[in-house]
Amino acid sequence: MPDTSLPQRAIGPFGVGAIALGCMGLSHGYGQRADAAQAKALLHAALDAGVTLFDTAALYGFGANESLVGPVLKPHRQHITLASKGGLAGEPGEDGVLRRVMDGRPEAIRRHCEASLQRLGTDVIDLYYLHRWDRRVPIEESVGAMARLKDEGKIRALGLSEVSAATLRRAHAEHPIAALQSEYSLWSRNAELGTLAACAELGVAYVAFSALGRGFLTGAMTDVQGLDGGDLRVKMPRFAPEVFARNHRLLAPLQTVAERLGCTRAQLALAWLLHQGGHVVALPGTTRVAHLHENLGAAAIALDPLTLDELGTLFAPERIEGDRYALTGQREVDTEKFAFEQT
Repeated sequence: MPDTSLPQRAIGPFGVGAIALGCMGLSHGYGQRADAAQAKALLHAALDAGVTLFDTAALYGFGANESLVGPVLKPHRQHITLASKGGLAGEPGEDGVLRRVMDGRPEAIRRHCEASLQRLGTDVIDLYYLHRWDRRVPIEESVGAMARLKDEGKIRALGLSEVSAATLRRAHAEHPIAALQSEYSLWSRNAELGTLAACAELGVAYVAFSALGRGFLTGAMTDVQGLDGGDLRVKMPRFAPEVFARNHRLLAPLQTVAERLGCTRAQLALAWLLHQGGHVVALPGTTRVAHLHENLGAAAIALDPLTLDELGTLFAPERIEGDRYALTGQREVDTEKFAFEQT
């Protein structure tokens, strides 16, 4: 059993462990899902290991993820911080089939939040994010709707996901934002174009999802040809077979550094992330208890400035091939982009 004394980070009024658990992969995104017994075992292992921030969303499995994690976490609500998201969810079409819909209108945010409360089996969501900014709706209107939910006691703190520093500032002026959740890892460093610094300035936590590069940085993936058709990575440019093969060259030198420090590649990548600022919370996901314990071990790894520079140079953004998302996905996010990325 790993050391449960994770270093603490602040998210609004909450103190949370520096390494959280992203629950998405239990129900959504990466092809074959964990069965109920495996998922519950993982959640209980995370609780036992001292994880205090659990992250889900209305979108994940179109509510299935919230229905899964809610009952397991309910007895522990006084000891954890529960985060979910709205504004992006499964909505029924005229044929009754659920489809992925982005809707930032106040009435949609309220509808998503109330549905999440029911699925989670709780009266209040500790940290509630706008999953994506719907540009058809001014960010102030969406945040205003979330602030009203807070006033009604349905949520305790507000968050945003995948927005730029400029949008974050607009939202923060409307109501204090506790956390910005966006992708950040050694091989996805858009945060360094503005949002990481803006969060530090405003007192906003930066919650880094895909902290292990959607599995890439672990080194466990050697071939993407066998990815399940329902795996979201199939449509991501970085995971196109020929691009993935070229990116894979970075993993050998990463392994060299990890061996020098006596840790795994995953632990090294997470340790690097935690060294990017005291306001950064790492949000890796996994379906396996062994990987959970491995990830949590990263909190004990100290990196000196020379090693941090070495890793930063090895994974310099211009050395990474392929965009984070295909064009459709790129258009849904508001984060800053490097000059070489598609627009």
